[in-house]
Amino acid sequence: MKALPILAGATGMVFVGGSVAVSGHLSEAPLFTVQALRYAVACLLLLAWSRRSGAASSPGAVVSPGAVVSPGAVVSPGAVVSPGAAAAPGTRGGRLSWPRGAEWLWLLGVTGTGLLLFNVALVRGAAHAEPAVLGVAVACVPVLLAAGGPLLEGRTPALRVLAAAVVVTAGAALVQGLGRADATGLGWAFVTFACEAAFTLLAVPVLGRHGPLGVSVHTTWLAAVLFGVTGLIVEGPGALLRLGVPELLAGAYLAVAVTAVAFLLWYTCVARIGAGRAGLLTGVAPISAAVAGMALGGPAPRPLVWLGMATVAAGLALGLTSRTPSPAERSRPLPGRVPA
Repeated sequence: MKALPILAGATGMVFVGGSVAVSGHLSEAPLFTVQALRYAVACLLLLAWSRRSGAASSPGAVVSPGAVVSPGAVVSPGAVVSPGAAAAPGTRGGRLSWPRGAEWLWLLGVTGTGLLLFNVALVRGAAHAEPAVLGVAVACVPVLLAAGGPLLEGRTPALRVLAAAVVVTAGAALVQGLGRADATGLGWAFVTFACEAAFTLLAVPVLGRHGPLGVSVHTTWLAAVLFGVTGLIVEGPGALLRLGVPELLAGAYLAVAVTAVAFLLWYTCVARIGAGRAGLLTGVAPISAAVAGMALGGPAPRPLVWLGMATVAAGLALGLTSRTPSPAERSRPLPGRVPA
């Protein structure tokens, strides 16, 4: 099992878990306008990183013997790739690839469900269900990713990873606790669960050509447009002027850490170890939220929460200590399946 992709995914989930406390400062802010600003800023940061990281593949150099070029990468004529270095998939001399054909549908699916509808479900669901209900719904995502991720990658789900996903889900549920909800709240909780899973699963078909950076850039600019248009219609053009310093600071944290950095780390993890195993790391988010709450002056976790943390750790150990399939193995079609 590769340590760096796992560390990348876990770090991304730490940022996501820590955002729970920060998001509390946005409870009275215009939701769609803040989210539009968040994703617009994140997209600009990702574009800046793309330009900076693409400088190494400027025209005029030569591909060195022994260089490793990731599948789907396009190296400019004469570009330098150092021995052992990897060129980013979906880049052309530092430039991102424009989506084509069905890729637009996958990227719009990630944006529309995993970002737009997910945030709406959280807000609407909070009016009918306690936070723990929505948290437990999200905690069930590892099971769906363990089953659906390998199928999208053309493989049979691994029983060990499925078992680990059940253990991680149980531990995350213990960390979150249980809550009350009416029928509407349960419905929004299911939508939250589906959207959280869609954020990863719908990105799998486009990660090969666009890479983690390309998928992150395209989903953030699409989200900025979708949230921006919705904000103008629902909240009006004056919503931006109602944002104070606390809301802007909270939005800045979400843009930098939870979006630009966390998206890139998460999709890097998914691309390297597969959606099924990466999904186990979502169990880190509720632990991060509990620790962040304690660090910000909240009460120490109850014994049941500590038990939940230990259960998540056991599930991660079970699912992440097995051998990770190589990218070639993950792209190998199932018996009888015709490659697209």
